[in-house]
Amino acid sequence: MALLRKDNDKVDVRGGAPEAALSIIAAGMHISGDVETNGTIKIDGRIEGSVLGARQVMLGRHGTIHGNLHAGEVVIGGLVDGAIVAGERLELQASAVVNGDIDTKSIVVLEGARINGAVRMQEIQLSNSTSAAARPVSSDT
Repeated sequence: MALLRKDNDKVDVRGGAPEAALSIIAAGMHISGDVETNGTIKIDGRIEGSVLGARQVMLGRHGTIHGNLHAGEVVIGGLVDGAIVAGERLELQASAVVNGDIDTKSIVVLEGARINGAVRMQEIQLSNSTSAAARPVSSDT
């Protein structure tokens, strides 16, 4: 069963979300567990787990991720306690705090952003599995 969008563009309603899907984790929302998407995710709430497979991740200034982050393009304004693997680009806004290692092809760090970990810049092959370079950072809290 498929729906017609235009002349020959079909979307399979059983096959999952389209690639350009936007998911929003609003302020006050708390998710425990890993989040997987192939679209874009905007996070203003809190995730206790990893974010995997996203095309784009936008973490608002009050958003937090306590886990690893694997995505194509990442913009961070909040707190990440874990490793970040950005296949294409990582932008750390002035309010960003990253407690973990970073692997990316390209990085932009605005004045005021904090990185507590190693930064490696190289070609990245994204996968949904956690690599040795993307292990979470243990915290003392």
